[in-house]
Amino acid sequence: MPINLKRASKGDIPILVELEKSVAGTKIYSPMLEEKEWEEALEKEIVYLIEKDGIVTGNISYERKENNRVYISGLVLSPRFQRQGIGREVIIKILDEVKDAKRIDLVTHPDNAPALALYESLGFVVESKVENYYGNGEPRLVLVLER
Repeated sequence: MPINLKRASKGDIPILVELEKSVAGTKIYSPMLEEKEWEEALEKEIVYLIEKDGIVTGNISYERKENNRVYISGLVLSPRFQRQGIGREVIIKILDEVKDAKRIDLVTHPDNAPALALYESLGFVVESKVENYYGNGEPRLVLVLER
């Protein structure tokens, strides 16, 4: 069964927090664990729950910026649904949804080899490395796809 993206609302915040908790505790991901963070994100970003076979498997969010740019601000898959091609399918759906964007960027931890390989296979290139990106002492790679 194909992947479905369902637009998240404030009523979905508890689900979003639980998804983030499922990947918390590693240096490669900075989870959003506070309801207030999600309230703010839902106001300025497009946030989707990722569903497969009627089960919420993760979430993805992005924000439209100035100059025809899109920033993919987050992609989380519950650990039991990782490495099944869901992330690839979701990114492809988002890239199609924002096909008018001239530049799409995102960040990932340099040690997140599976994510880095996925993004590079879809045409993203590393633009820069930023130390202490989220203020947690961990670096992030800025990846860009220009059209």
